[in-house]
Amino acid sequence: MDNEYLYIKVDKDCMVKKSIVYLEDIAKLYSTDTDMVNVLKKQVILAIKDNKESKHIFSILKIIEIINSIYPNVQVTNLGEIDFIIQYEPPKKEIKIINYLKVIFVSLIIFFGSAFAIMTFNADVSVHEVFGIIYELIMGSEKAGGTILEICYSIGIPIGIIVFYNHFSKAKLSNDPTPLKIQMRLYEEDLDKTLIANANREDKIIDVD
Repeated sequence: MDNEYLYIKVDKDCMVKKSIVYLEDIAKLYSTDTDMVNVLKKQVILAIKDNKESKHIFSILKIIEIINSIYPNVQVTNLGEIDFIIQYEPPKKEIKIINYLKVIFVSLIIFFGSAFAIMTFNADVSVHEVFGIIYELIMGSEKAGGTILEICYSIGIPIGIIVFYNHFSKAKLSNDPTPLKIQMRLYEEDLDKTLIANANREDKIIDVD
């Protein structure tokens, strides 16, 4: 095994659904020695005893230690994260009716919340009065009831929301991620950094002895 090289890449957040975690579940491995790679892929990294959701903070040094315990002469090059999280989510039976109720509940909150926000905004900036002034300037008389301005404004709001969020049902206007997805990814990155920092401070990171 002299002069043998192994390249390893691990993402910052690894999701697993099995209580026995193998190296292939969390890492990408590459070497010209395919036999060594196949052996290392089946190496147990973590055995989770409790059948509940949990997060385990690892150092890449621990993975290198495990690899070197099997192949002492291999030179490991890390191309991924230095510290990473193994997130265990046990398999659970989904109850469809509960999922449907969650979707309905969230949809109602979003619908009425958005409607309230739009109405309070319109009242705050006096949109009704602005439309009345615009109508009077153009038509030369006071408006009575609804006009084309209100109709276009009502149609424009949902169209603007669809264009901004780049998503309507299963259809997408482009392949770019939506602003909501971007914010979710930023939140996940901040959460991962915080978990790793806390684990380091509390000395709870799974590292070399």
